[in-house]
Amino acid sequence: MEVAIEGMRFVRAGRDVLAIPGLRFAGGRTTALLGPNGAGKTTLLRLIAALDRPETGKIRIGGAPVRHNGTTRERVAYSFQKAVFIGGTVRTNLDLGLRLRGLDARTRSARIEEAAGACGIAHLLERDAHRVSGGEAQRANLARALCLRAPVTLLDEPLSGLDGPARRQLLGDLPGLLRDFATTTIVVTHDRGEALRLADDLVVLIDGRVHAAGTKRDVVLRPPDVLSAEFLGYTIIPGEKEVVAIAPGALRPVPGEVCFTLNVHEVVDLGTHREAAGAIGPVRVSVPIEGSAPDAGAGLTVSAAAASVIRFPKGDDAANV
Repeated sequence: MEVAIEGMRFVRAGRDVLAIPGLRFAGGRTTALLGPNGAGKTTLLRLIAALDRPETGKIRIGGAPVRHNGTTRERVAYSFQKAVFIGGTVRTNLDLGLRLRGLDARTRSARIEEAAGACGIAHLLERDAHRVSGGEAQRANLARALCLRAPVTLLDEPLSGLDGPARRQLLGDLPGLLRDFATTTIVVTHDRGEALRLADDLVVLIDGRVHAAGTKRDVVLRPPDVLSAEFLGYTIIPGEKEVVAIAPGALRPVPGEVCFTLNVHEVVDLGTHREAAGAIGPVRVSVPIEGSAPDAGAGLTVSAAAASVIRFPKGDDAANV
């Protein structure tokens, strides 16, 4: 079910938090809403879920306008960034949303067992929801949204607060869970790696504005402006007439199609490999090295394939850094 936004503004304390002339989240796909902290990502989710109202504009889900009378909320499942539970067991918390949708007891029980099993928390269903670990809480929070099997699923930083094995495990599980339980999914994250693993499509939101939107491959390979390229991990090198953006991992310490001189500051041993760290002009850059290490203060020729380099006109407002 497609989510469409037209001419939307959201204002808080006299400031535009979001200004989106037009944006579409494709039905039946997972879109990562990617951007730095404070970009307006969570606000956009809340607007889609009818938890907040825009100053102007329209939001449509499956062609129907978002309404604030409960109709929209029945079509949306929302997993908040922080898992908040009512008193009672994990089962009770998963059951609440299903009860509010008027499902019968047998259907509710089957939905809960299925989602809890898939999310790896079946053994926690009878435990007090306030006595689970952080990782368990995030899985319960996710299961609570997925068991609704809503046309649109909104996940706000689903890996928030997790690190190490717990984060890696859930990140590995999420794509399969979304395929099995969700249809149209919008995932908020500020982590580029998470977005690339989870999503079919990307939307890059910076300072409340959409800077890039499209399929994952198109956005990553051809970001439309410097700000989106920089957030996507490109190395940004300003010149007199243009700004050069080099794709992540594209620089190598050998002559090639597009060459630069790296002024080496130090060689860093990272255990599995070494990197020459230094600067190209004013920009700090590191490149992996093999064999003999350059001396500090040396000029090292580095290069990237032409296909991994994007050039933006320096006079273009979108290209200013």
